[in-house]
Amino acid sequence: MNLPAYLAPFRPRIFSALKGYTRERFGKDLGAGLTVGIVALPLAMAFAIASGLSPQAGIWTAIIAGGLISLLGGSAVQIGGPAGAFIVIVYGIVERYGLPNLLISTACAGVILFLLGLLKMGTLVRYVPVSIVVGFTNGIAVLIALSQLKELLGLEIARMPADFFSQIKAISLHIGSFNAYALGLGLVCFLGLILWPKLFAPRDAAGKGLAARLVKVVQAVEGVQLLRATRAASRVPGPIVALVTLTTFAFFLNLPVETIGSRFGGIPRALPPFALPDFSWDTVRLLFAPTLTIAMLGAVESLLCARVADQLSGLPKHDPNQELMAQGVANFVVPFFGGMPATGTIARTVTNVRSGASSPVAGLVHALMLVVIVLVAAPLAMHVPLAVLAGMLLYVAWNMGEWHEFALMRQYSSHYRLLMLGTFFLTVVFDLTVALQVGLLLACVLFVRRMSSLFQVVETARSDDSICFQLYGSLFFGAVAKIDPILSAVESAPRGLLVRLDAQSLQSLDASGLDVLGQLHKAIVLREGKLVISGLNAQPRHVMERSGFLAKIEEA
Repeated sequence: MNLPAYLAPFRPRIFSALKGYTRERFGKDLGAGLTVGIVALPLAMAFAIASGLSPQAGIWTAIIAGGLISLLGGSAVQIGGPAGAFIVIVYGIVERYGLPNLLISTACAGVILFLLGLLKMGTLVRYVPVSIVVGFTNGIAVLIALSQLKELLGLEIARMPADFFSQIKAISLHIGSFNAYALGLGLVCFLGLILWPKLFAPRDAAGKGLAARLVKVVQAVEGVQLLRATRAASRVPGPIVALVTLTTFAFFLNLPVETIGSRFGGIPRALPPFALPDFSWDTVRLLFAPTLTIAMLGAVESLLCARVADQLSGLPKHDPNQELMAQGVANFVVPFFGGMPATGTIARTVTNVRSGASSPVAGLVHALMLVVIVLVAAPLAMHVPLAVLAGMLLYVAWNMGEWHEFALMRQYSSHYRLLMLGTFFLTVVFDLTVALQVGLLLACVLFVRRMSSLFQVVETARSDDSICFQLYGSLFFGAVAKIDPILSAVESAPRGLLVRLDAQSLQSLDASGLDVLGQLHKAIVLREGKLVISGLNAQPRHVMERSGFLAKIEEA
C-alpha cells in the first residue's frame, strides 16, 4: 500500500548502506560491533540497576532495542539502548506507578515516537532551545550522581526515594552504615575511567604528554614486545578494564560489599519471556505525563546523538524522521520482554565510530555480541560489586554534564541564563517532566517578548491634515499594543486625517495584527479620515487580501 505523500517513507539506512558493501567494510563493522558490545554490557546493567530494575532489563533492552534501532534507524553508526538520561525518569515512574505501568508508558511513548517520525516532525525536535537541553542535561547528571551515593558509600537503605530532598534525607539518616570498601572500589573505578584514555593518548602530534613518555620508557626498558602489549592494552575499553580488575580484586579478597548476585541472584541465561502488560485506557490517561516525557527525552537524545555521529563519522547525514520511527518501534517492542526505555547513546556511538564502524551492521553485531556474552558468561556477572557500577555511573554523569556552561553564563543573555538555570533547578528539585513543561513555556514567553521588542512604529512625517508612520518587524499578537500611538494620534488630530503606513519593513502579520489594523481603520473612518498603506510585502499582503481588509483601504 502506498503511503500518502505527506507521510514520511519508511526507509531504514541499512538498505542504502549495504549498496557496494565490501568484505573490508564488514571487517571494520565486525571489530567495531564487538568492541561496542563489550562496552555496552556493564553500562546496560548499571543503567537498569540505577533505574530500580533488574540488570537483565538493561541487557535485553540493549540487545533488542539496540538491534532494532540499527536495523530500522536513519543513522549509519548510531548505537541505541538504555541511556543515563532515562535513569531519573524510569526510577520515578517505577517508584510512583510500579513496573507494569512503566512498561505501558514505554510502549505508548514508542507509538508517539513512531508517529512523530511518520508525520515528518523529526526536525521539530531541533527547535528545543539549547539552553533547555543544557539545563536538563546538567540536572540529570546531578541526579544520577546523587542516586549512586547509596551504592558508592555502601549504605544500607532498603529503597532510595525518587525525589531530591528525600534522597538527601535518606542518605543523611543512614550515613552510619558507610562501607569503606565500597567507597574505595567506586572511587578507584571512577578515577580509573578518567585516567585510562589519557594514559595512552598523546596530547599532540609532537608526541608530548604521558603517553609519549611511557612509550619511550617501554622502548628503553623492555623492547618492542612490551611496547606492542602496551599499545594493545590501550585499545581495551576502560569500563571493561575496571569491571574485570575490580571484580576480580573484590572476589579474591572476599571484600564485604554488595554484588549483583547478593541483591538480584545473578543474571538468567535464558531468553526473556514475551509477556503482555495489563492495558487499559484509564491507565494510559494516568500515564500521559510520564509517557510524553519518555517520548520527548528519547527524541531529543537520539537526534542529538545522531548529529554527533554525523560530525564524527563524516558519513551521509542521518534521516531524523526515520530515526524517530526506529526509536518508536524499539520502545514499543522492548516492554513486552521486560525492557526499559531506549534511545541513542552518545558514549557507545562514539566508541562505535572511533572503532571504525561504517554501517548499521556494526550495531547489529553489537547486539549479537551481547547475546553471546549473556548466554555464555552470565554466571560471572553475579560477582560484580554494585559499587563498581556506581563508579561507572558517576563517570557517565561527569561526562554527561555541560559543566563549562555555568562558567560561561556571563557571556550569554539574561534569557539564556534564566532558561538554563530554571530548567536545571526544576530538574533537580522536582522532575524532568516539570522542567521540560515549564522550560518550554518560559521559552515561548521569552521568545514572544523578544519578538515584540523588535516591532517598532516610527512617526516619519506630520502635517495639519496627514500623518505618516513606518512599521518595522512583525506585527503579531505580542506586539499589537505598539499600534496604540497611532490610535492616540488619530483621536487627538482634526477630523478628516489622512494616515499613511509605510509597510516596506513589515515582515509578517498575523490575525491579531490584522485585527488591530482593522480597529485602527474603523477609528479613522469614524473621524472621516482615510488609511493608506504602501510597500506591502508578500506575507502581509496575502493576509490582508484573504481577509478582505485590503479592499477596504487604499494602497499606494
